[in-house]
Amino acid sequence: MRIKLINPLVPYSMLGGDFYFRLPTLGLLKVAALTPPEHSVDIVDEKVETLDLDEPVDLVGITAMTPAAYRAYALADHYRSKGVPVVMGGMHATKCPEEALAHCDAVVQGEAEGVWAQVLRDAAEGRLKKTYRQDGFPSLDHLPIVNWDLYRGKRYLPVHFVETTRGCPYDCDFCSVTNSYGAKFRNRPLDQVERELRTLKPFEGRFILKNVVFFVDDIINSRADYAKDLFRRLIPYNLKWLGQATSLVTRDTEMLTLMRQSGCLGVLIGFETLSDTSLSSVGKNFNKPQNYLDIINRLHDHGIGINGSFVFGFDHDDESVFDRTLDFVIKAKLDSCYFSILTPYPGTDLHKKFTDEGRIFDPNWEHYNTNTVVFRPMKMSPEKLMEGYHGLLKGFYTYGSIFKRLWGSGTKTNFFAPMNFGFRQTIKRMTARGPYSLTEETKTLPAPA
Repeated sequence: MRIKLINPLVPYSMLGGDFYFRLPTLGLLKVAALTPPEHSVDIVDEKVETLDLDEPVDLVGITAMTPAAYRAYALADHYRSKGVPVVMGGMHATKCPEEALAHCDAVVQGEAEGVWAQVLRDAAEGRLKKTYRQDGFPSLDHLPIVNWDLYRGKRYLPVHFVETTRGCPYDCDFCSVTNSYGAKFRNRPLDQVERELRTLKPFEGRFILKNVVFFVDDIINSRADYAKDLFRRLIPYNLKWLGQATSLVTRDTEMLTLMRQSGCLGVLIGFETLSDTSLSSVGKNFNKPQNYLDIINRLHDHGIGINGSFVFGFDHDDESVFDRTLDFVIKAKLDSCYFSILTPYPGTDLHKKFTDEGRIFDPNWEHYNTNTVVFRPMKMSPEKLMEGYHGLLKGFYTYGSIFKRLWGSGTKTNFFAPMNFGFRQTIKRMTARGPYSLTEETKTLPAPA
């Protein structure tokens, strides 16, 4: 079969069309790697290329996060109108399978390992089931190595994505990771991780970092022994790498030393908020705001940059939260930040809570993009939350703020300066439209022409 795998574009969002950086997606590469060789596979990512809707194809697979759901449905409707079977997967279809099945022939719920081969057999025989989901969570042993040649020539940033771990035991109310990937860490055998690293080809170009890897694990420091062994193995490869970690990572000096020695450029840390009360309310008690400055300084002392993640709209947030946060992140010299608005994604405890309390006023999935208000906050209006958020974004990415934060931080300015300027361009694009009208109305994307 001729199989087309599609990643639909998220419109007007920090997660999609507005984002200055074009990052590759690992999920569809993994699905392609699971596809038996008798089939041909093409991957189309709408954020870097135009989808040819008339190209002959025997089966279409579409993945989508929540804000891209309407675009995914429009594409699925188009292909089905031409008699092409469509399979949907990804986070949104997993949480809302009945909704997705109104637009597609089958839904893969959860991880594709263990079920994708059966989907293809059933599709070839014309007997697709409505849903596919394996019992439990698949082992990460013997994952096939992805083929990055499928992305050759596409306009992505020069970075490879590699996975070593799935799952998270912390189960924060606003996060989908635990109920999607399990409450226990599943670590991939490091011999297999190392084998995959050896297949990666350095990027070409005079002014780029040629050996950059982003570890997509939600928590790179999932298990101390595993993480340290991974970092030791990375040292001979002369990589520059990034990942995501918890605020607990700085408790272990040996781990920090190994991170530096193995080429760590920086880590994203979910600080979330400066409020202990808000952290307790969403189940992230291990974060201690009084320790944030020490955490940042310890990472900087090891030459490791920090992309701090902060969320706004918690029940204890009032309008003063923006100025307090901006003052802290500049004084702390955070290398970059991802600021987001609290978003009640389907399937999370937060979505159930807000639904039960009647606080969600906007059911339009397109707005579930972390930079739009879809619920009624407790201590400010939706409009004030949007205004404060936009003001914070602009304030953090001024030229003066960038200079103050990066000067003398001890991290790789040649990496974080372009990141900041890229984020600045993203913010300009997004805020130029101004806050959208907060109404009860919803809209859907038109079907493609």
